[in-house]
Amino acid sequence: MKIFIFTTILIAIFTGCAPKFEKIDNSKANLEKVSFDEIKDFEKDDLSLALDVFKKACEKSSRKELFEEVCLKANETTKAKEFFVNNFTPYKLYNSDGSDKGTITGYYEPLLYGSFTKTERFKYPVYKVPDDLITIDLRSIYPQLKKFTLRGKLEGKRVVPYKARGEISKTENQDILLYVDDKVELYFLHIQGSGKVQLPNGDIINVGYANQNGQKYNSIGKYMINKGYIGSKTDYSASVQGMKKWFEDHPLKVDEVLNKNPSYVFFEKRNQGATGSLGTELIPQRNLAVDTRYIQLGMPVFINTKNPVTNEEINQLMVAADTGGAIKGEIRADFFWGFSHEAEEYAGRMKEVGELYILVPN
Repeated sequence: MKIFIFTTILIAIFTGCAPKFEKIDNSKANLEKVSFDEIKDFEKDDLSLALDVFKKACEKSSRKELFEEVCLKANETTKAKEFFVNNFTPYKLYNSDGSDKGTITGYYEPLLYGSFTKTERFKYPVYKVPDDLITIDLRSIYPQLKKFTLRGKLEGKRVVPYKARGEISKTENQDILLYVDDKVELYFLHIQGSGKVQLPNGDIINVGYANQNGQKYNSIGKYMINKGYIGSKTDYSASVQGMKKWFEDHPLKVDEVLNKNPSYVFFEKRNQGATGSLGTELIPQRNLAVDTRYIQLGMPVFINTKNPVTNEEINQLMVAADTGGAIKGEIRADFFWGFSHEAEEYAGRMKEVGELYILVPN
C-alpha cells in the first residue's frame, strides 16, 4: 500500500510539473501556450524590423488561410509591438521527451570566383539542372505524400535513382552554368544553396538552388570527425573553418571526403541574392531555415541562443523563410547570417543550444 501511495505521489509530481502539450494544424510540434512576458527580451528586440521582415514574408506566404488576415493587418500598421501582441499567441516548442532545448546552426551566402569560360584556373563546373533528371510530384495521386518529391532518371521504362555526387563530378556532357576555381568552396555552395560568384571583370552574379539529384544528404563533417581528421583530438576544429584548413593541407583526400555525401545540387542564375524556400530574398540575422513538419514557412519565430564567436546572447524575433536537408528536428533551426566574411565566420562555427517560440495568428 505504501509503495502504491509513493508511486502515485511521484506520478502526480512529475505530471503536474510537465507542460500540457498543445497542437496546431499542419504541425507535429509539441507546444505550450505562454505569455509574451515569458519570452526573454521580447520587448527589448527591434520589433519594427521584425515587422518589416514579416511583411516581406506575407508577399509569398503559402498558407493563405492562416496568414491572410494577419498579413492584411500587418500592412496597415507601423506599431510593431502592438501588432504582434494583439494578433498572435506565443507557443514554446518542446521535444517529445519534454525538454525545451534544441540545436541552432548557422548558414551564410558564400562568395566564389568564377568564369563563364573554362580556363586553367576556373575548371570546376557549376551545373544547371540536367535534361535527364526527372522530378515527380506525387501529391496529386497521393496527397499524404505532398511533402515528398521523387527524383531520378529513366532506364528503359523504369525510374531509377539519379547519379551520386562522385559520378556527377566526373561528367562533362551536362549543361554548365559557369566554372569556379575551388572545388571545396563549390561544395560549400551546395550546402548553403545559394551564393555569389565574382567574374574576372569584377561583376558579381547571384546563383541559387534549382534542383537536387534526389540522393540522401550525408554530413561530411560527421565523417571527418569519425575518421579523426578534425575534432578536439586533432589540430583542426570541428567547424567549417577547420574543415577548409584540413582540405588545404590534404588535397589528395578532398574527393574521398566530398563524395561521402552523395547529394548534389544544381544551380541557376538569379536576379536577387540568397532566396529561401518561401521565395523571398533572405534578410541577414532575421530569417531562419526550419523543419516544416514543426514550423510552417512564414511563421514568426522568437529565438533564444547565442553568437558562437562573441558568446553574446541572441534573443530576437525572426521569420521562418527557408528549409534545408540537414535541418530536421523538433527544436531545430538554421540562422541566416548574410553575405560577408564575418557571416561565414559566425555561420561556420555556429552549433549552439537554443529555445524556440512560434507566434501563431489568433
